[in-house]
Amino acid sequence: MKHFSIKRYEANDYEQWNAFVSQAKNATFLFHRDFMEYHQDRFEDFSLMAFENEKLIAILPANKVQNTVYSHQGLTYGGLVLLPKAKMNQVIEVFKTLLKFLNDASISTLFLKQIPSIYCDTFSDEMDYLSYVCQAKLQMKHAISVVNLNHPLQISKSRRECVNRGKKLQLIIKEETDFSAFWNELLIPNLKDKYQSKPVHTLEEITFLRNKFPENIRHFNVYQNEKLVCGTTLFITKTVVKPQYISGNENNNSLGSIDFLYDYLIKEIAYGKAFFDFGPSHENLGLQIIENINFWKESIGARTLVQNFYEINTSNSTLLKTILI
Repeated sequence: MKHFSIKRYEANDYEQWNAFVSQAKNATFLFHRDFMEYHQDRFEDFSLMAFENEKLIAILPANKVQNTVYSHQGLTYGGLVLLPKAKMNQVIEVFKTLLKFLNDASISTLFLKQIPSIYCDTFSDEMDYLSYVCQAKLQMKHAISVVNLNHPLQISKSRRECVNRGKKLQLIIKEETDFSAFWNELLIPNLKDKYQSKPVHTLEEITFLRNKFPENIRHFNVYQNEKLVCGTTLFITKTVVKPQYISGNENNNSLGSIDFLYDYLIKEIAYGKAFFDFGPSHENLGLQIIENINFWKESIGARTLVQNFYEINTSNSTLLKTILI
């Protein structure tokens, strides 16, 4: 007889957790414990592991705030992570058991952050459907801008002109392992001046992560006459290349440096991948789009993909009891 159970992740589960992530159909290096734990001082980890009898069949990267559990707030995406062979009836039992586990622990609410389909090895919308069955509240939608690399690149005339300008000015692109010049000369000052904010990662943190995941985190700078004019940090998964940071100096528009850089990144660094994910371009919980940023992404060929965020009452696990007829 099949028995489903849930337990909280503990440090001695490190190897088992990471081995599961490497086999899952809807996981990336962001779910590796080394990535999740670089900022462990900011979050109370409440990651969960689901078992069928003694076999690990699902995990939930998560953190806890008071009586609420979140798909980990330090990650761009999350949700229930599953193996390629996972079947719907099995996922139903796992999610029902997980919600009951949380409810029994006096946790009233679970916030699920959907992983965009482009990051999955195969179809993986089980949680989107089960959230609906559990009468989840749609908390937020992200409209992310994605270039489909399986089709010819649809770049606008104005962007091509900027790319050609960069070529004529003989701009030089270099991959760097030292992030300090970009962080200190461009990224930190620009974020402070334009948005009164700071990078999500400190220089020390991004350096640590790059050393842990050198194939997944790569950085490129653009130089004019040996002067740094712009740069970007990429997060690279099996199917997707995603800019995590983009920043340039005040001469970027006249130089065409960012367009020049992204033409190279899409054609060369992302070669063989399926998608180039520019991420969202909005504020106010996704209710307002920053028009000029969204326009720039679309002029390079990006189109919109939606990422959903759900709020689920853990007592609604009972709604999953009658789903199969």
